[in-house]
Amino acid sequence: MWRLKVSEGSSDPWVKSVNNHIGRQYWEFDPNHGTPQERAQVEKLRQHFQTNRFRAKHSSDLLMRLEIAKEKASDYEILEEVKEKSEEEITKEVVESSLRKALRLYSSLQAKDGFWPGDYGGPLFLLPGLVIGLFVTGTLYAILPQEHQHEARRYLYNHQNEDGGWGLHIEGASTMFCTALSYITLRLLGEEMDGGDGAMHKARAWILQRGGVTSIPSWGKMWLSVLGVYEWSGNNPLPPEIWLLPYFLPLHPGRMWCHCRMVYLPMSYLYATRFVGPINAVVLSLRKEIYALPYHLVDWDHARNLCHKEDLYYPHPMIQDILWGCLHKVAEPVLMKWPFSKLRQKALQTVMQHIHYEDHNTNYICLGPVNKDPNSKAFKFHLSRIKDYLWLAEDGLKMQGYNGSQVWDVSFVVQAIISTNLVDEYDSMLKKAHYFIKNTQIRANSSGDLSKWYRHISKGGWTFSTPDNGWPVSDCTAEALKAALLLSDLPSDIAGEAIPTDQLYDAVNMLVSLQNSNGGFASYELTRSYAWLEMINPAETFGDIMIDYQYVECTSAVIQSLQSFRKLYPDHATKEIQTCIAKALHYIQSIQLPDGSWYGSWGVCYTYATWFGIKGLVAGGETYQTSYNIRRACDFLLSKQLDSGGWGESYLSCQNKVYTNLEGNKSHIVNTGWAMLALIEAGQGERDSKPLHRAAKVLISSQMANGDFPQQEIMGVFNRNCMISYSAYRNIFPIWALGEYLNCVSMPSPTSNSL
Repeated sequence: MWRLKVSEGSSDPWVKSVNNHIGRQYWEFDPNHGTPQERAQVEKLRQHFQTNRFRAKHSSDLLMRLEIAKEKASDYEILEEVKEKSEEEITKEVVESSLRKALRLYSSLQAKDGFWPGDYGGPLFLLPGLVIGLFVTGTLYAILPQEHQHEARRYLYNHQNEDGGWGLHIEGASTMFCTALSYITLRLLGEEMDGGDGAMHKARAWILQRGGVTSIPSWGKMWLSVLGVYEWSGNNPLPPEIWLLPYFLPLHPGRMWCHCRMVYLPMSYLYATRFVGPINAVVLSLRKEIYALPYHLVDWDHARNLCHKEDLYYPHPMIQDILWGCLHKVAEPVLMKWPFSKLRQKALQTVMQHIHYEDHNTNYICLGPVNKDPNSKAFKFHLSRIKDYLWLAEDGLKMQGYNGSQVWDVSFVVQAIISTNLVDEYDSMLKKAHYFIKNTQIRANSSGDLSKWYRHISKGGWTFSTPDNGWPVSDCTAEALKAALLLSDLPSDIAGEAIPTDQLYDAVNMLVSLQNSNGGFASYELTRSYAWLEMINPAETFGDIMIDYQYVECTSAVIQSLQSFRKLYPDHATKEIQTCIAKALHYIQSIQLPDGSWYGSWGVCYTYATWFGIKGLVAGGETYQTSYNIRRACDFLLSKQLDSGGWGESYLSCQNKVYTNLEGNKSHIVNTGWAMLALIEAGQGERDSKPLHRAAKVLISSQMANGDFPQQEIMGVFNRNCMISYSAYRNIFPIWALGEYLNCVSMPSPTSNSL
């Protein structure tokens, strides 16, 4: 049986940590763990998910809930159904009862060092990349032994669509990218070509009916080339020489979004070295299985620019195809010959230096390129960190988009608990969360000359997950700072000792340094180049990847945190903070859409971003009465309220940039929570509280008898087209919204029939 390990790692000499592993989460298999009854419970959960996998595609993290309940000797009812829709009136007592049940349940899921372990999966292209990387380096069975492989196969089968393919994410329509990668991954994990009770045959048929894998997008072409089932000549060039260009050029990688440059950094090394793993019987068989014609007859030059229509979210502009053609036919042949080959060797050395720098400054959490010597010290450090990216749930073993969302979740949970005004009853939760926040702040900048490695200052920031990750984010820092300030304002017997003042100053300094000239805030760094660089975005599957754009979410979070700081420390950096907030407010106003909404880049979608937009404007001193922007935003949200009283927005809003309801006009507790928080912040309860009463009833009626809330559709997004799971949101935002509702909105009278 599987066991969840929290904040452990000191016994592994290959795992380094800057904070003694606080916040670390991973699963390990223990054949002696669990009673027969507990194992039967787990199997029941797995079977239930499989049976309902086409109706509910998102796991509910029930294995984690069972494991923590076991460790704490508490009970958690599995497969708890939502209670029957209540017709009782919404009163203060009803809301308080709902909140106490929710907090009691959520407190039982908190880890000993203050965070909430959870699933941050969703994308389906991550696990295949890991399996291929381990396969070609000969470490697959060492890192993913039999039980891991069994659960990985379970995960892939559970998320295969009815047509036989796999989507870009667990709720997406089938794509060539993830169908081909998932099929190949299953084969590498030991599945026969016609195994899986017909599932493999359906997957292969899906691929072949669409002409075979020659139309897989560029990221897929790269992975297949590494494995040896696609030729490198069928790839568009990724020349490492771009790293030798002068930094003042807008297309220098150091000016790109950090995720973009850290993906294409190892990819350029692999491309330039034409790395191919060992060719064995499985690889040779795959060359026959996934092509519509014999492998030796494939026109690889023609395949370079092929991309199947299901995958084509960002079509290549003509200028990009011309660029790739020139590089492929002219530049590459020249760079492969002496004396120009010396330039390539210099570029490869530069790339590897940047890879090693990233390894060292992220404590090897970010998986490095698969071409490293399997016997090298660096590779062994990486192998010990792979488990940080794996998560187990009732749907199987998945790979997460990060090593978790620990800091992000805890920062929101603190604000949610405090909003309820029940802090005296849940002081233990707050003390542990405070401990976590204090011990996850980054205390020093990355090593060396930051400008040489294209890094921003990081001292004082918080990452999305743990400080071992090493990459602070503007909104993560802002939300953690808000939480730290709220906790420092509570009595120490409730929240524990406050974070030292100098660490708060470091956070403020880091935030202010991230403001762009137009007032907006990007995610990790300043925006260093221009939006036109998107013309050479080589990833057909994703949008807005080339530079670190500014976002309403990040900008609003910074305004809120700096205003909170200014109230407690009015004499520190007064002028700088005041100027920063004024510019940020102007930016938020300038990007509001004509219908009054904002587009969400990190959550689904317009409800999420409009919550941030309103929160930022109100924190900056504006009100519904004085701000046309806030009035328009409220009108937008009210226009999207469903007949049920809730809000429910589909991930299709992110893809198509048009507000789209969930299928069947269903409510979603997270969207409903965001909309409630935004409207309450804007004073809706003082004008007309009926929409809020209706929404509160939706949340309370959705609550399970044990206090938990159901997992519904996916609510996270990145790069416009790929969804990702924020599994804690199902608990955080109903609690937060009901907490604000309880304390900021007058309850309807018991005899009112207005709901």
